[in-house]
Amino acid sequence: MSDSASGLKTFLQASPSVALVEVREAKGSTPREEGVWMLVSPEAIFGTIGGGQLEFMAIAKARELISNNLATGALDIPLGPEIGQCCGGRVVLDIRLLGQAERTALVKRAGDEASAFPQVILFGGGHVGHALAAALAPLPVRVLVVETRKEALEDFPDDVETRLTALPEEVVRDAPAGTAFVILTHDHALDFLLVAEALARADAAYVGMIGSKTKRATFKSWYLKNGGDEDRLSRLVTPIGGDAVHDKRPAVIAAMAAAEILVALHSY
Repeated sequence: MSDSASGLKTFLQASPSVALVEVREAKGSTPREEGVWMLVSPEAIFGTIGGGQLEFMAIAKARELISNNLATGALDIPLGPEIGQCCGGRVVLDIRLLGQAERTALVKRAGDEASAFPQVILFGGGHVGHALAAALAPLPVRVLVVETRKEALEDFPDDVETRLTALPEEVVRDAPAGTAFVILTHDHALDFLLVAEALARADAAYVGMIGSKTKRATFKSWYLKNGGDEDRLSRLVTPIGGDAVHDKRPAVIAAMAAAEILVALHSY
């Protein structure tokens, strides 16, 4: 799940009684896959198993367990017209009350899952960098914002890591395989340097640069004159987010780019 381990810990601390709802089996067309889970307290929920009537029934069953202090329960739900859903599959849910040991284990599990998320590194903390970090923060990725300017690293979401460095190119070189690199600094020369470093990584899941067709042409000329080749250049995505929507507001660019990055990460 994309919610942070710290958010999970906060939820658990505020909820003396909690039931875990977990998808044990998911056959056919279902809202979510096996292993997905959510938490239910008498007043709130954390996470989702897909919404709709399936989730309403799960919440009701979980709160019944809490109210009656029953340790476990289960639901076997066909997703058809009888419950107002037309998925056509079938879901089996395990539901159980959480003790202290399970709470601790669940926080660790959430942390381990989050640590395994692919990494997205944003180079640049300007308007688009802030908007893109905010768009990516709730998603199943680890976001790192790299800047050479201290003041540009303020006001990012809590789940977004920031790093101040005079040598951002070293961050490219040290990144794990499968990283998505997004270059959107305040300096075109720095952009070009970072893109060249990222394109040298054959194991990058995505290399994107903010800019225009003119900027891409200028970069191409510079890159090929400085030892780059057409095969590597073909992997560069610029402008990020594509040009299907002609709206250059940071939030719009961020929404389009976030979707583009997710597709690239899942295709890697």
